[in-house]
Parts: sequence; C-alpha cells; structure tokens
Amino acid sequence: MARDELQVLRTLDVAKVQFYHFTAIVVAGMGFFTDAYDLFSISIVAKLLGRIYYTKAGAPKPGTLPPGISSSVTGVALVGTLLGQLFFGWLGDKMGRKKVYGITLIMMIVCSVASGLSFGGEPKGVLVTLCFFRFWLGFGIGGDYPLSATIMSEYANKKTRGAFIAAVFAMQGFGILFSGIISLIVSSAFEHAYPAPSYKANPAASLVPQADYVWRIVLMFGALPAALTFYWRMKMPETARYTALVAKNAKQAAQDMAKVLNVEVEAEEEKVARIADRKSNNFGLFSREFVRRHGLHLFGTTSTWFLLDIAFYSQNLFQKDVLSNIGWIPKAETMSAVGEVFRIARAQTLIALCSTVPGYWFTVAFIDKIGRFWIQLVGFFFMTVFMFAIAIPYDHWKKSEHRIGFVVMYAFTFFFANFGPNATTFVVPAEIFPARLRSTCHGISAAAGKAGAIVGAYGFLYASQSTDKTKTDAGYPPGIGIKASLIVLGCINAIGMLCTLAVPEPKGKSLEEASQENVDEAEEVQGA
Repeated sequence: MARDELQVLRTLDVAKVQFYHFTAIVVAGMGFFTDAYDLFSISIVAKLLGRIYYTKAGAPKPGTLPPGISSSVTGVALVGTLLGQLFFGWLGDKMGRKKVYGITLIMMIVCSVASGLSFGGEPKGVLVTLCFFRFWLGFGIGGDYPLSATIMSEYANKKTRGAFIAAVFAMQGFGILFSGIISLIVSSAFEHAYPAPSYKANPAASLVPQADYVWRIVLMFGALPAALTFYWRMKMPETARYTALVAKNAKQAAQDMAKVLNVEVEAEEEKVARIADRKSNNFGLFSREFVRRHGLHLFGTTSTWFLLDIAFYSQNLFQKDVLSNIGWIPKAETMSAVGEVFRIARAQTLIALCSTVPGYWFTVAFIDKIGRFWIQLVGFFFMTVFMFAIAIPYDHWKKSEHRIGFVVMYAFTFFFANFGPNATTFVVPAEIFPARLRSTCHGISAAAGKAGAIVGAYGFLYASQSTDKTKTDAGYPPGIGIKASLIVLGCINAIGMLCTLAVPEPKGKSLEEASQENVDEAEEVQGA
C-alpha cells in the first residue's frame, strides 16, 4: 500500500508522451551514440596501428600490435569506463544528476579529439599517449551510463518507461553503425586519393604515409555527436524525483516539472518532509536493510551484466578475426593498409546494420509489452543456442560454401544480445532501486558489466589464438582457439539465464512501487 504519494510524481507517472520526452531520449541517447562509437571504432583501426608502428622490413606478413599493447589499446577505455561508472554513479546521487551530466560530456569531447592527436617520436610514445587519453575518455563514458539511465527513468511515465530507457541505450547501435560508416568513408577516400598495392605485391608501398591520418580522423569523429548536444544537455532541469526525494525541495520539483509537462503541479512540502523522515527510506547502501530489500536484486543486475558483457565485448573485439577465418575479410598480406581498414569496417557495418541495430529497436518496441524479465531470459537462451550452433560445427562453417550461413548465425547472436540482455541489463537497474541510491546502484551494476567486458577484451584476445603455435598472431602464445572460445561463451550465456531469475519485473509499476520506496516496514510485514 503506497502512502504519501507526491502529486508531482503521480503527474510524471501518468503524463502523456510529448515532445519533451523525445528530446530527452535524443539528448541522453547521443551520449550513448558517442560511447559506442568511441569504444568500438578502436577495433576497426587496431590492425592499421599494427601495420603503421610494428611492420618489420622483409617480414612475410604486415605488422600487428604486440599482445600487451593490443589488449591495452582496446581495453584501457573499458578500465576507465568501469571506474567512471562507480565514481559518477555515486556522485550523481550526492550532487544531483544534472550537475554531473555536463562533466562527463566535456570529458568525452576533449578526450575523443585528444585520442586522435596522440603524439610521440616513436611507436611506444604514440600508443602510450593514445592509451592515456582513451582511459580518460572511458572515464567520461562511464559516467554517462548511470546518469543517462537514471535521468530517463525519472522523467518517463510508467507505461512507456522501459521503451524510453531502452531507446536511450539503442542509440548505442547507431553509434556502432556510425563508427563503421565513418571508417568506410575515410578509408575509401584515402584509398582513392592514395592508391597502394597489397602487402604481398609491395610491402613498403602498401603502407602510404597518409595512412597515419586515417585512424586519427576516425577516432576524432567521436567528439562530434557529443558536442552537438552539449547545449541541450545543460538546459535539462534536474529530475523531480531527485529534487523532491533526495534534495527534499518540493517547491523546485513542482516548478521544474510544471515547465516540462506544461501542467500545474502543487508543491507538497509537508508531504516531502514526512517521506524524508520515514525510517524505511533512510537506510544506506551498506546497511542490513538494503541487503534484505535489494541484495538479491543487486546480485541479479550485476551478475547478468557481467556475464553478458564477457560475451558481447569479446564477440565484438574478435569479430574481425572470426570473419577473417571464414574468408569474409581476406588475409592481411593480400590487402593494403588502408584497404584492410575498409574491409574490416564493411564487415562490421553489415553486422551492425542487419542484426545489432534491429535488435535494439525490437527491445524498444516490445519491452513494455513482454516485460524486461522475459526479454532478458529469452535473449540469453537464444544467444546460447546460436553460439553453440556456431561453435560445435565450427569447421563446417569455415568451408567456403557455408560462409553465408555462418554470418547469418553469427548475426543472430548479436540480434538476441540486443533484443535481450544487452538492453535489459541497462534498463532494470534504473528502475528497481530507491531514488537516493538509484544512480549508485546502476553504476555498480554497469561497472560489473565492464569488468566482464575487460575479461572479454583481455582474456579472449589470448584465448582465441590458435592452439598451433605457428598459426598464432605475432607475439601471442597459443590459446584454445576460436571454436573452444565460442563454446566457453555459450556456457557463459547459459549461466546468464540462471542469474536472470534473481532480477525482478518492474513493468507497469511506478519507480516508487518497483523500488518499494513508498512502502514502510510495517506495511511490508503486514503484506507478507
């Protein structure tokens, strides 16, 4: 039984969908567009970095990044993201969502540009500088996760809240797609302006000096979408739920939402004071009461996001190697340096266009009808099925006559990741925790996901190497091979299904109902 429900929150819960909601989706979503662009564009240009800085004269194959450097270049942003999620998630509950929101965007803009301007007199200097700026880029990106999710959840009505939060996250799909398209345009332009033979035909001529501009331009483009939305992000008012329930300023909450929703809202200062004094709304994150009410929920959101990101990020990061194995991307020595960027970008763009982007928007369309729990459970199930269907008969899929079938199966694993746990793990933590801990708990859940991403980025970079030492990438020890790596990922997805059982269903509930924020201890005992 809900008590002392504020009119401003009731008004938000039943508000009709209006232009402001769509503005908030675009403004918050553009941060995720930038996040995805920055985190995934590096996998497109990583091979080019190896060619530019580590090709040895007379070698039969073009240079590749050494293992430690390769994992650092791809993984350092993930480490920064993890720390940023924890720090800015906590700060969002302490200082307010809006105050912290601009800081993260500025960091993303500055560090995207700085990544492309990485300098140094030798390869080590350039790559160390690149890693430095990508760490801080990741730190800013990390803050965007809990803040965007929390802001959107606190603005939305309860009927379409899931779709709105999922739509913010779905902009990530467009970011992945945009990284491929920009890489295609830049590499195509440079290939046309500075034609070069394959490495096999002429090793020295296959790498034109201008190729160094390609990766820099691709990385710097990540600053553009973030910069375009900075003004509107700063104009967004603080959410009413933070202002009323955390800052305890009923008058300001009513004024802000009256402007946003174009309705008269009463400032209920006495009611806000009663809610603030309620004992059941004053427990902290490390209290026994939090563990009793939300401990299982936090386990569910952290474990499922951790397991999902191991699979999702490792799939993305060695996608180019999988596609090379089946012949979709030719062998490196048969291409020029810039030509290789074009072909990797083309393959990743096709995968994003046909499976990644549609998967996100299927979630937007169905999340408030089917519910978060079932979308996540079914998504993990089909990721498991398709991963095993690829992995077990892997040698069958490598044959030229079966390559199209392989790509279709591989695309389905991405589709069900995005019409599944990749979206729901983002949505649910923004709904099921109290307002004063919402951003913090989302940050913890997201950080668990990035811990999984780091396992995927670092661990599977090594694990996916061939068991035959003569067939491993330069500098890498033998691994368990791509087939065994895919089987392990299938098992991880299956465990994700089990952990989903700990995640509650907030569909159709107000945030206060979903988080039990408007139920005191006596009512809870009576209801039990």
